Order: sequence, then structure tokens, then C-alpha cells
Amino acid sequence: MLDRKVEARARQWLGEQFDSQTREEIEKLFEQENWDELYDRFYRDLEFGTGGIRGVLGVGTNRMNKYVVGMTTQGLANYITEQAGGEHRLSVVIAHDPRHMSPEFSLETAQVLAANGITAYLFRELRPTPNLSFAVRHLGATAGVVITASHNPPEYNGYKVYWTDGGQIVPPHDKGIIEKVRAVTGLEQVKWIEREVAESRGLLKWLDSSVDDAFLSAVTARVVRPDIVAETADKVEMVYTPLHGTGVTMVPPALERAGFSRVVVLESQKTPDPEFSTVKSPNPEEKAALNLAIERAAESGAQLVMGTDPDCDRMGLAYRTAGGGYKLLTGNRIGSIFCHYMLSQLSSLGRLPRKPVIIKTIVTTELQKEIADSFGAQIIDTLTGFKYIAEQIEIMEHDDSGREFVFGGEESYGYLAGTYTRDKDAVVSSQLAAEVTAWCVSRGVTLGDYMDEIFRGYGYFAESQRALVLKGESGAAQIQSLIEHFRGSRPAKIGGIEVAGCWDLLSGERMLPGACCADRPGLPRSNVLVYYLADGGKVAVRPSGTEPKIKFYFGIRQDLGEGGLDAARAEGDSTLRKLEEDLMAEVEQLLAGM
Repeated sequence: MLDRKVEARARQWLGEQFDSQTREEIEKLFEQENWDELYDRFYRDLEFGTGGIRGVLGVGTNRMNKYVVGMTTQGLANYITEQAGGEHRLSVVIAHDPRHMSPEFSLETAQVLAANGITAYLFRELRPTPNLSFAVRHLGATAGVVITASHNPPEYNGYKVYWTDGGQIVPPHDKGIIEKVRAVTGLEQVKWIEREVAESRGLLKWLDSSVDDAFLSAVTARVVRPDIVAETADKVEMVYTPLHGTGVTMVPPALERAGFSRVVVLESQKTPDPEFSTVKSPNPEEKAALNLAIERAAESGAQLVMGTDPDCDRMGLAYRTAGGGYKLLTGNRIGSIFCHYMLSQLSSLGRLPRKPVIIKTIVTTELQKEIADSFGAQIIDTLTGFKYIAEQIEIMEHDDSGREFVFGGEESYGYLAGTYTRDKDAVVSSQLAAEVTAWCVSRGVTLGDYMDEIFRGYGYFAESQRALVLKGESGAAQIQSLIEHFRGSRPAKIGGIEVAGCWDLLSGERMLPGACCADRPGLPRSNVLVYYLADGGKVAVRPSGTEPKIKFYFGIRQDLGEGGLDAARAEGDSTLRKLEEDLMAEVEQLLAGM
């Protein structure tokens, strides 16, 4: 049988305020006595986290649907009105990806905002998330909303909120919005007007191509070596796949504007598709996501393959090796190449800022710290989530330190060069990947050769990640049990290597080995554990903030000895495997005992 409280919540959705399709679906579940499904749909409200909501599409309080979107938007409208009520005009920019119900949720958001007297600016068609971030700043809007579930499976959708600076919401706005959203407990509290009424009152406005043109101009302004691009334009061929997502609207025109003339857009994955029907997962972090693009590249010998996720904020790539095959690069290595290229090229051109800054997350490779140090750049570590990188950019722009942001990134394939937008941007990342490839072609080397050059200069670094998907209420409890186990029972060794220090970002307790890492004061509390190893490596554990996952991060640093890079690579990769195998074996034992 169904828990009484959950049953009462479910029966509320049989009321006349819900449409007939919704009522029929709930009635059918009761008739079938499908208690497990009813429980999962109604045992909680879909939680508004620190950036927004994300969940499986469907009827229920624990699902993404127009009612949940409407109530969430009402809470956002209440917060905006309270915080910015003195402004002459309040406005919100809204964008969406190609997922099921994204256009409908986008319009629903606009109609609720308009009913609250807040002007809603809508993109007429799907657009990348970085477009939304840019448009908030470009139009001087109060906030922004993007309807997307990023790289999640097709059954998901989501709702992300941005503030006036163009970045995803951070304290104090995140907690303030969460409180207002939770205070909206029924549909009777939601204001709503018809689309035509909102348009006639000037409260719903459709954006034209001028915003896109301004965004593309800002992206192409980030080309560091236009001379190299011009010299190699007819020599560099690349295959690009948007993986059925929003990238098709911006990446090809950005590359064309930058001067790249031999860009092949993969035909089979060019059309937006909410089912992402040609890939198992529309996530460039997954090796298989670029398989079809690599097959197409092999036909013509293209030097570069790039893919972007559905909302075009993450970019993955593969390069053509000297032997004619194709090799994928990890997010950490792509970011390290970008970091080194930006700093080295700006330095050689005499354009490196006097106080350059590189920003990365705490789980991103420490190789980027080594690179930054060598160019006299400040390195800033943030919590996982690009909104914290955006927050640091905003802080720099308003202090009098003279610091300038050069590059930022996270290991999960998200990067940013420039401050025109305040989120990771796969449009500029694709352009930067093409430019670095052109520079490598001009030198007669591959991206892999360039990565090896960096390793020879700074030591060999390697990283890996494991993620466990644990769904539902029981899965959430397992995730919490795992993180609490590691918090309360810190290992003395991992993979046979002594744990020299640790950092619990939830309690704030830190025991940092002096030479192992920089002191990082001022980070907000977060449910993350980091172990620092005696040999310079590190292991981190954290629950995902957007998916039913717990993630484990592994990293090593191996100095180059007499055997050179090859020997260091072999030893380092072996150490990395041992770290991963040791910790994951413990995790499996813990799960078996739960």
C-alpha cells in the first residue's frame, strides 16, 4: 500500500486545477495499484538546488512538468520582485535546448513572469546555454532561465537560473530563491496570463538575430592567433557534431567567422532530436559519443573531431595521430592544453595581462597550477560548478587589484576564455580547439605531441573519474552513507600510497601537507572530501549536485626520471589504476553491506 501522506499528495493532482491528461495518468496508476511508481512521483517535491531543478519528465511533484515549472517560476518572480523591486524595468531572458517539453516549459516560464509584471525575453529557437548567459548581460536583464538537462538522458529536463551578472545563481541569491520557491505550495499561488496578452502588453518579447550576432562577435574576438588561422585555413579539416543539440546554431558560424573554411558538420547528428537517437549518451565525456564523427573524419583524414553536449556548454575532442588513427583527450588534458596555449601565446605576443588569472575547480588537474605558476599567473581553486568560476570573474571585475581573467575550466569538459559570458562555453571551446590544432599543424605536430611537450616541461599528470548511479530514495540514502563512511573513517593509505593530508569541505577541517597543495581559504561549505597523497596525487569524493550519482576523482603526478616521459607515463598510469581499484573495491564492499 501507499504511504498515507504520499497518497494525499497524489490525490491532490486529481483536482480540477490540473488538466485532464494529468488526472487520467494519476487515476490509471491508482487503478493499477502501482504504489511504487506513485510513491516515487510524489514522495517529495522536485528539489530546487543551488542552481535550479532537474528531473525525469512526467506527472507528479517529483517530476518535471508544467505545474512544477510554473510554481518554480512564481517563486523566482517573487524573489526578483522583492530584490529588484526598485528598478524601473524587471526582465528575464529565457532560452531552451531541444529536449522534450523544452519549448513548452520556456513559454510557461515567460507567461508566469509576465503575469508578475516582469518582461520575458525569449529566443525564438533553441540556443546554447552560453548564449543565455551572454544575453542576460547584453540586455541588462535582471535574471535568466535556461530550460535544459544538459547531457542527461532523454527522459530528463531541467531549469537553471542565472542572475544579473550572467552567472548561475550563487549565495546569497541561491538560498533566497530556494526559500521563495519552497514557499509556493499550491497552483492557486501561481500567476499566469495568455501568450497573446503578454505580447500585447510588451511583457513577452521575442529576440531577433542581433543578440546572436553580438554573441558571435564576442566569441571570435577571442582568437589569439588570427595569423596562424589564416595561414592554415586550407590545411586544417575538422568534423563537428552537435550531438542533436543546440551547438548546431552557433558553433559552425563561429568557426566560419574565425576563418576556418574546412568544417564538416556531421549530417547524421545535425538535426535537433530530443531522443538523441544516434548516441547512447549525448555527453562528450563518454567515449562513444564521438564514434560517428570519428568515422566520418577517417574518410577524409580530418585532423580534428569535436562534439558538444545538448546545451552546448561542454566540448569533447579527438585528434588524428601521426599513425592516422584518432585519440580522445580527457577534459583535464584539453583544459591543460588550452591553459598553456593561452598563456604562452599571449606571453609571446606581449599581450599577457600584468596580473593574469587562471581559475579551476578543486577536482581539476593540478597540472594547470604548475602551468599558471610558470607564467606568473595566479591560480584560483573553486568548488565544483562553473558558477563559482563566474563568481570569481565578477569579483575581479569589481575590485581594484588589477587582476585579469585569462582562462577557466573544469575537468568535466567545460571551459571559458574571455568574460563576455559567465558560464562554460562550448562555442568558444570549439573555436579554441580549432585554433590550437591550426597552430600544431603549422609546426608539424599533433595535439598529442603538444600534450607531451607540456608533460616534459611540468611532469606527467594523469587523472580518472568513477561515478556510481544510485537512483531513488534508497539510492540517495546509499550515497549519503558512502560519503559519511569516508568522512568518519579516513583511510591511512589508498592504493598503497600514504594519505598525507585531507580536507573536509563540509566541516571546514583541513590538514594540508605544505608542499602538496596551495592553501585555499574562503570556499563555501560543500559535501566534498579531498585526500592528498604523499607522492603528490589526490583523491576526491563528492555527491553530484545535479544527478543521482556519487563521484570519485583520482589524480597522480609523476616526475620524469632517466627513463623520460615514456617511463613516467607507464609508472604513473599504473599508480592511477591502483588508486582507482583500491578505493572502488572498498566502495563495492560497503554497498554490498547496505
